Amino acid sequence: MLKPELIKLISDRNPHLYQRDVENIVNAILGEIIAAMARGDRVELRDFGVFSVRQWPSRIGRNQILGARLL
Repeated sequence: MLKPELIKLISDRNPHLYQRDVENIVNAILGEIIAAMARGDRVELRDFGVFSVRQWPSRIGRNQILGARLL
C-alpha cells in the first residue's frame, strides 16, 4: 500500500478528521518508524510483525584458484 492510499483509507474511515491532519499523523508515525530503525531499534506492529535492521561485518574470503583475498 502506498502512503497516499493509506491516507485516503484512514480519511474515509474517520470522516471527522481533516485530510491534512491525517497526513500529519501518518507522516509522524512513519517518521518515528524510520528514526527507530535508523537507531537500530526494533519496530513492532501488532498483528503484523517485528522489523529490525542488522549490521553484519564484512566477510573476508579467498579465491580458491588464485589464493587472493576477497572482500
